[in-house]
Amino acid sequence: MAQLTVSTISHDDEFRREIARLLRACGVPVSVIDGKPTDDSAPDAAIVDVRGEAASGLAAIERLRSAHQTTAIFAVAQATDPELILQAMRAGANEFFMWPVPDESFQGAVRRTHTRKQSAQASAKPPSATLVFFGAKGGAGTTTVAVNCAVELARLTKRQTVIVDLKPGFGEVALFLGVRPRFTVLDALENLHRLDRDFLRELLSKHKSGLEILAGSEQFERPGAQDSGAVEELFRVLGKSHDYVVVDAGNQVTSSSIASLYAADSIFVVANPDVPSVRNAQRLVEKVRQLGVGGERIRVLLNRASDQHMIAPKQIETALGYGIQHTFPSDYKTVSTALNSGVPLSLTNNSEIASQFDSFTRHIISPGEVADKAAVEKRRAVFSFSFLG
Repeated sequence: MAQLTVSTISHDDEFRREIARLLRACGVPVSVIDGKPTDDSAPDAAIVDVRGEAASGLAAIERLRSAHQTTAIFAVAQATDPELILQAMRAGANEFFMWPVPDESFQGAVRRTHTRKQSAQASAKPPSATLVFFGAKGGAGTTTVAVNCAVELARLTKRQTVIVDLKPGFGEVALFLGVRPRFTVLDALENLHRLDRDFLRELLSKHKSGLEILAGSEQFERPGAQDSGAVEELFRVLGKSHDYVVVDAGNQVTSSSIASLYAADSIFVVANPDVPSVRNAQRLVEKVRQLGVGGERIRVLLNRASDQHMIAPKQIETALGYGIQHTFPSDYKTVSTALNSGVPLSLTNNSEIASQFDSFTRHIISPGEVADKAAVEKRRAVFSFSFLG
């Protein structure tokens, strides 16, 4: 799913906040920018405030249309004035709304813009995918799952893949991969004004699998509330330079982790089959829904499963309201050996858990192909049973 970049043109803080709320409740990945993008690239959509001085707003629409022919421009006025609507359309606006903006019609227009972007990209390079891994609780194995998925994506696709360690304070992604980074995510957040492809390349560490790493912060309090806007912009930039952006978001709902959820194409909730984990996963899923991120993007992963489930998978699915997309077996010895050596599971052995990461990642790369293969295997099993019966 392509991420939508939307620029808001207004001097009114309340206007910008309300537009950001509406955009993030549309159910599609979106990056909200105040003013123009920092790299002067064309936004997918622009929301222009023409409530005050109409002439100034109309001039802003004309400049946008002149500079960016493909940008969808939404004009927002104080009242429905036929003459102003005509002037806005002549200036280059695609849509016209009255303030306060009606949720349903505005969000419908945003989703249509997103659909057009997806259609335009369908025949070109596949869109970048942002995959966010969020733990139901500390120790659920979120970093292990995120790291091994990222390594497999880089290894199997040979496409540009980066993993971002977004946990505040001493992230462990680089440690799990046996890499000593020179820079961290904070260097990126503090240098957004110069964050082009070349500068970004300097900040990333490279793993032998081909995976690139934006290491975690070394400050307990960061990324913090003051960084949420910068985090959104960071994901927009990464989405332009990489095919896959994998995020280890930790297990705390913070303003920065929420920013990653808005950018996500898929949100993987990592849970264990125990009561505290399922309870927290339940709360996390509900929080994501309240944020308006889009519940259809949630995927549940069951980690450290065994034959002696504390809670049966069906009960977990009932409690969360989502099916379990993938189950990773409990194999403490194999996982801890890989972590201590700094070598991902897929590069160390042919264990069952390594094969599960391979299967899980292939499903991300080609969901239809894997589903078709599973259906074929199921039909074969039914045929064999019928024949033997």
